[in-house]
Amino acid sequence: MAESQMISDAVAAALPDLPDQVVKSVEDTLKALGAVTADDLQYITEGDLLPVLKPIQARRLVAAWAQNKSSTPTPALACSSPGSLLSSPSLSPVTPSPASSTATSSSPGSCYSHLQNWLDTFQIPWQKLPEELVQSLERQKRPSARLRREMIRIVVSEMMKICKNPTKHNTTEIAKRMVARYPKSLQDVIDGDVIGLGYHSLAKQLQSRVENVKRPDTPKMKKRKAASDDDTDEVSAEQRASVQDTYGCVNWMPKHLPLPETVESQLEKKEKMKTFEGMNFNSDAVKELMKSTYFTQRKEINNGASIQKLSQEWPFLFKEVGMAAHFQELTGVRLIESFLANVDKKGARLLNFFKRIDAHKHKQVLDALLKLQTERSQSTGCSEEVIQMVLLLLAHFDEKEEHLFHFVEKTSLAEEVQMESVPSTPCLIVCGKYIEPNLQAFSTSILTLTCTLGLFTFMLTCSPLGDTG
Repeated sequence: MAESQMISDAVAAALPDLPDQVVKSVEDTLKALGAVTADDLQYITEGDLLPVLKPIQARRLVAAWAQNKSSTPTPALACSSPGSLLSSPSLSPVTPSPASSTATSSSPGSCYSHLQNWLDTFQIPWQKLPEELVQSLERQKRPSARLRREMIRIVVSEMMKICKNPTKHNTTEIAKRMVARYPKSLQDVIDGDVIGLGYHSLAKQLQSRVENVKRPDTPKMKKRKAASDDDTDEVSAEQRASVQDTYGCVNWMPKHLPLPETVESQLEKKEKMKTFEGMNFNSDAVKELMKSTYFTQRKEINNGASIQKLSQEWPFLFKEVGMAAHFQELTGVRLIESFLANVDKKGARLLNFFKRIDAHKHKQVLDALLKLQTERSQSTGCSEEVIQMVLLLLAHFDEKEEHLFHFVEKTSLAEEVQMESVPSTPCLIVCGKYIEPNLQAFSTSILTLTCTLGLFTFMLTCSPLGDTG
């Protein structure tokens, strides 16, 4: 096994929950310091790792390597239990060679040190697969999704009997072997063309299964202590907010007010935005006000304020301009621009899938496609692609158009729409019987609805909002 992979596995063994990107950063840092073999890890100090790791993580890593330096490992064949790596007093000490003298994690379930070559001897359990699946593989047929999932479960189960914490490198190597044996059945293929290296989706499924099996042992991220002064079973909004998954956020809860802001200036700007509602406001001014008051917005959201209260105190938080500004501060992503860029990049491929593959499998998709071709206008470009994607997605998931569109008379004004007949869910009100005549306006509305729903859904799942009453 390559020395670089041995170093990567040494890091993953000591800190099994560390994301792959961070492991790669640590590996690059170690290489920059001159650590080219596993033996070099014993000379790494905590300060060397602080640029890429938190202090506690750095200490754990250094402690694990120091412990390995002071102990003499004995050969073993598996690491399915924490005690499987313990030395036997009846065995003579073994002096490790440079290729095998590596760090051993002190955490239960890790799988490194002299066991780093388990992958070389691992046998894929073909004999344990269901007979129906074996028949499909041997006859070079694509297995059903159900059988493929069963195969993933069996293979990962056998892997984790030997190694409790398989790395992404491990799952990728095993996926590569599986595809090499049964390429016709397991390779990534679309329209006869091999996609990428051919085994990415299988490797991804194996890694996802490993992470799902490990999930019960992974603690949730604790944001703050949720102390209780009584013994009742009632849980306050603040307590519900204490444990939250902040995946995707770069600024979940700012620690300080931005300079030169004060509590008084925040309140003034908050009241100023309230006066803007119902008036012709300047979008740039609202964006700047939303950005400067982000600290106070997040404080109220994370403290469990209800949606009703938030809509009263922060009306622009529920409008596109304010919601987009808040989302950008929360995630660092400009959603509208990102959405349009992905439509340009992936729209044609998605439409090609619907037209060439999905239409032959689902009658409702074929019907929608024929209807689009019959009623389509002369317009082309991104606007038409957005329309086609939305309508074909509705057909693919067998959703009814009336759930998304509410048709009214062509000459109707906004104030003339009978709101009691409008669905309670978010929808688009279309003037006329067809959506095609005003293609650009429709595309803009679709974009607005899609992005607004995406923004608000993410903010809801990322924020412990309380009672909506």
